[in-house]
This record gives sequence, structure tokens and C-alpha cells, in this order.
Amino acid sequence: MTQRGRPEVRVHPTLEALSEAAAEGLVALAETALQEGDRFTIALSGGNTPRTLYGMLAGKYRALIRWRQVQVFWGDERYVAPDDPRSSYRMARETLLNHVPVPQENVHPMPTLLSGPEEAAEAYERELMSHFAGQWPRFDLILLGMGPDGHIASLFPYNAALEEETRVVTAVHTEHAEPRVRLTLTLPAINNAKNVYFLVAGKEKVAVVNRTFADNPDPKAAPASAVRPVEGDVVWWMDEGAAGGL
Repeated sequence: MTQRGRPEVRVHPTLEALSEAAAEGLVALAETALQEGDRFTIALSGGNTPRTLYGMLAGKYRALIRWRQVQVFWGDERYVAPDDPRSSYRMARETLLNHVPVPQENVHPMPTLLSGPEEAAEAYERELMSHFAGQWPRFDLILLGMGPDGHIASLFPYNAALEEETRVVTAVHTEHAEPRVRLTLTLPAINNAKNVYFLVAGKEKVAVVNRTFADNPDPKAAPASAVRPVEGDVVWWMDEGAAGGL
């Protein structure tokens, strides 16, 4: 049983194995949410690692989820057009959303065609607050990856966005990744989730995983170490390459 707010680590031999285990966990979370209410709210992750999970959800696990009651959001987005190859929305659409019967009105991509990222962040925050009846968003599940530099969502090490305490969504400007302008959920928004799943694979992640799980981690250097939901659970799904010496 996961201790509230403290991470549970589940190591599997390969990306495929960890993705399958995460898919089974996701299916169970969705069913629990729909037994307790009328919707399952999820914030998707971009990047390469979740592609395998999305493919499994669109295939083997498709019939096990009541998609018409799923509300789909994003944890972050690159500030590019929705059809740009770098778009997290496009990746999720091509690997998952086009293949499952989720109603289009249940899909809520971050806006990237407004006049600027700050305006877009405010617009998405308003949408979230409206969807969650004026309360801080409390997602049933937030999916997160982690880059070799330690960034999660679009919260980069030592970036000013890590200090945000009052916003749900913020614009991010970074010189350490392309594209340099992004939108992201803030740490307080992530830490209000019921469940957070990290999907981490590859030997190139060993160093940052070790920084994250150090006895006294620096959240500015390892933002993932600051993900401790107030009333939620955190599970790290990792392959053996990323887990390293854990």
C-alpha cells in the first residue's frame, strides 16, 4: 500500500513491461473513479516514454476503460501549433485519442494559438477552474515523465516556474530545451492530484533518478523530488536501466 505523498517505486525489466503494468494500474484507477463518480480526469504527458503506454491503452486495454466518461487534459505543452510534430497533443492524438471512443468535447488540449504563452496559461487555468467547479483541479491521475536533465512536465531545474505557488498553469521560458516556450501545470497543481504516475525508462536517466531519491534531494536540481501530493499517491514505473542502483 502506497503511503500518502511518498513515492512507491516499481521496477520492470523493459519499457514494454513497465508500460503494461502502468496500463493495468490506470485501468483500475479509472474504474474506481467511475464507481465513485461520473468521470475520470487524467492529465497526459508528452515525450517519448508514454507512447508505448498510449499504444497499449488504444489496443489491448481499449475495451476495459469507459472512454465516454474520461476527461482528458495535459500536464504541459510545447508552445507550438497543434499539428506541429513537436506537439504533445498531436502525439497523444495519433497514438491514443484517434483510436478510442472518447468524445471530442471531453478532450481539452492546452491552447497554443493565442497571442502569447502567458495569455494561453491564463486561459487554460480558467478552463480547468471551470471544469472543476471553481476549485483547484484535483485530477484522478497525472502522468509525468522525466528528462535526463531532471525536468518534469515543463518544470526545468532551477527555472523560476518551480517557485510558482498561486497559479495552476504557468508559461515557461527556458534556454535548456527546444522549443523554448511552453505551458505547464505548476507544482501545487500537481501536488493536488489524487494519483501521480511517473514513467521513466533508459540508462540515461540513472543520474537524475539518483538525485531525486537522495536522502536530502534538492527540488531545484531534481524537481521530481518535490512531487508529494497532499492527499494522493505517487508511483514510479521504471525499467531496470533507469532504476540503476535503487
